[in-house]
Amino acid sequence: MALQIGITGGIGSGKSMVCRIFKALGAPFYSADERAKWLLNNDEKLKKTVEALLGKDAYLADGSYNRRWVAQEVFSKPALLQQLNAIVHPRVGEDTEAWVKRHKKAPYLVKEAAIMARAGQRNSLDKIIVVEAPVALRVARVLQRDAQRSEAEIRDIISRQISDDERLQLADFVIKNDESQLLTPQVWELHQLFCKKR
Repeated sequence: MALQIGITGGIGSGKSMVCRIFKALGAPFYSADERAKWLLNNDEKLKKTVEALLGKDAYLADGSYNRRWVAQEVFSKPALLQQLNAIVHPRVGEDTEAWVKRHKKAPYLVKEAAIMARAGQRNSLDKIIVVEAPVALRVARVLQRDAQRSEAEIRDIISRQISDDERLQLADFVIKNDESQLLTPQVWELHQLFCKKR
């Protein structure tokens, strides 16, 4: 089987950019967040289950997932958020397994997720890469790409995510994205290492 590499990092750390470099190098890439969004919009069985939990407002008239409404509904109700996650996460897990089987001949696979456990701990990952950047830089990046969010909102999101220290405890490898080092050589070095391990 292909090596399974998890990539994580806080909001604005640049994990998506790191994933794009791995993808450009030919690594099959899976984004748990993007696939969850796709499944919530396209998987009829999942849609029915979400609607049964949250009601008709969970979907708009055109059948698309009412993300903003759901977020407002669940983030102030931890028990409801937990129930929603208990529906969505297993479905994403099944989707991930099917994707892994489709790419078993690749030397390694890359999976991106905001929340991750240590490699081998309640997951099928072999190694974890943490993308790291200083908080001030992360805030500036998110402000630049998302004009809808205020600095206070972004700092609130950061405070709700696991801390940088906790994230580093999961890391087998750390990629520094603090603008003092180039990203591509760091990714290239890991790409070569993962290709050799096959």
